[in-house]
Amino acid sequence: MSSSAALQQHRHRSGGGSGIVPLAALIKEEARTERRANTGSRICVREEDVGRGEVGEAVTRRPLLRYGCAAQSKKGEDFFLLKTDCARPSTSSASSSTYSHAPTFAVFAVLDGHNGIAAAIYTRDNLLNHVLSAMPQGLLRDEWLHALPRALVAGFVKTDKEFQTKGQASGTTATFVIIDGWTITVASVGDSRCILDSEGGAVSLLTVDHRLEENVEERERVTASGGEVGRLSVVGGAEIGPLRCWPGGLCLSRSIGDIDVGEFIVPVPYVKQVKLSNTGGRLIIASDGIWDALSSEAAAKCCRGLPAELAAKQVVKEALRIRGLKDDTTCVIVDIIPPDQTIRPPSPPKKMNKLKSLIFRRKVKDPSNKLTKQLSAVGMVEEIFEEGSAMLSERLGNDSSGGRISASLFTCAICQVDLEPTEGISVDACSLFSSSSKAWEGPFLCCDCRDKKDAMEGKRPSGVKVL
Repeated sequence: MSSSAALQQHRHRSGGGSGIVPLAALIKEEARTERRANTGSRICVREEDVGRGEVGEAVTRRPLLRYGCAAQSKKGEDFFLLKTDCARPSTSSASSSTYSHAPTFAVFAVLDGHNGIAAAIYTRDNLLNHVLSAMPQGLLRDEWLHALPRALVAGFVKTDKEFQTKGQASGTTATFVIIDGWTITVASVGDSRCILDSEGGAVSLLTVDHRLEENVEERERVTASGGEVGRLSVVGGAEIGPLRCWPGGLCLSRSIGDIDVGEFIVPVPYVKQVKLSNTGGRLIIASDGIWDALSSEAAAKCCRGLPAELAAKQVVKEALRIRGLKDDTTCVIVDIIPPDQTIRPPSPPKKMNKLKSLIFRRKVKDPSNKLTKQLSAVGMVEEIFEEGSAMLSERLGNDSSGGRISASLFTCAICQVDLEPTEGISVDACSLFSSSSKAWEGPFLCCDCRDKKDAMEGKRPSGVKVL
C-alpha cells in the first residue's frame, strides 16, 4: 500500500473530518502496512508488551526471530530442526493465573549423520523431549535457564542410550540451540558448528569441534578410556587421512550413536550459554560441509546485509564455490532482532582484538565460577555458562543452587526412571573399584545409566554389568 492509500485508509477510519492527518499517525499506519505485506524470510514474532512477564522475571520486550535454511545433499545424511513456539513448562501457579499467554522458546538444530541416517532422525525427533523431561517443574524463567545446561547433558546422554538399544550402528553430530528471549543456550557434540555474529561484526564460536585431529584434550581422553587413536594404514605401512578412533575409524571424539565404535565416543555435549544485548545478533548453525570450506569469519562476512533466508543460501553457495559438493552441506541462519525492528541491519566488519577473542572463548575450569555472568569484551555479549567436560560427575553433580533445580531425589538424573530408596548410586560415587562410594549424595543414576557412565569413563567395557 502506498502512502496515499494509507492516508485514505486513516481518513476513512477517523470518519473524514478536516482531512488533516498527523505525520506520526501516517508513519505508524505505513509501518503497519509494510509489516503485513512482508513476505520475505520466515519470521517468528515473539514480542511481549511492556509490563508483561512472569513473577520474578525482569520485564523486557522479547526479540523477533527471523530464520532461513538452505542445503545441498551429497549423501543425504544431514537433517535439521526448526521449532519456534515451544512451550516452556508451567512456572508457577501465580504466574499461570495472572497471565493468559504461555512462555515460549525456540529450538534450532543441525544434525550430520554418518554410517546411515537412523541416529540423525532419532535425535531430531527425540532430543528435545528428553531435555525437557530432565527439567524440574515449577521453575521461574531464570531458574529454568540455570537448569538448562544440566538438562541438556541428561537429554543428550539419554538420547544416545536409547538409540543404542536399537542395535543400529549409525551415529550423528548434534548442534542444538535454544533461544529464550535474549538468552542463547547451545549444546553440541561432533563437528557441526554454531557461531554468533554480533552487532558490529564481532564473530564468536558458541561450540567446540570434537575432531580428534584438532582437539588434543579429546585425544588424551579417548586413549585414557581405552580407545586407540591413529590414521588409516594402507599397503606399505603408510598412514593417510585424519586421526581416527579404532575400532570403527570415526574421526570424532563425541557423537550420538556409534555403538560399533565404543563408549569412549561420548554423547556428553559442550554447552555454552550467553545473553545478547538488545542490539541482537545473527546465529549461523551449519554442518561440516560449510566449515570445511569456510572459516567462521568468512561465513559471517559473505552473508551480511542479507535477510536470513537469502543469507543461508549465500553461505551454502559460497561453500560450494570454494570446495565443491564433497559432503552434505546444511546451513540454518537465525536473526535475533530488537522488537522495534523488522529487518536486522547489516553489521559492518569490525577487527577483533585477539585478547578480546580469548577472553570471550575462555574455557571455565572452576565449577564455582561457571555461573558468575561475566561481561564479554566482544559485542556486549554476556557469558553466563560454559562447560565442556566429558565426565558426568562434573556435569550432573556439584549443584550450588541448594537443590532448587535438582531432579527428584529418587529419580535417575539421566533417564528419569523412578528409583527405590535402596536403588541408584550417586553420580559422584566411584562404584567399581573404590570403597569410598558416597551413596547418600545425589543426583542418582539407575543401574543401566551407572553402567553406561562407567563404560564412557573407561572403568568397564561396554555392556558389562556389575552384579
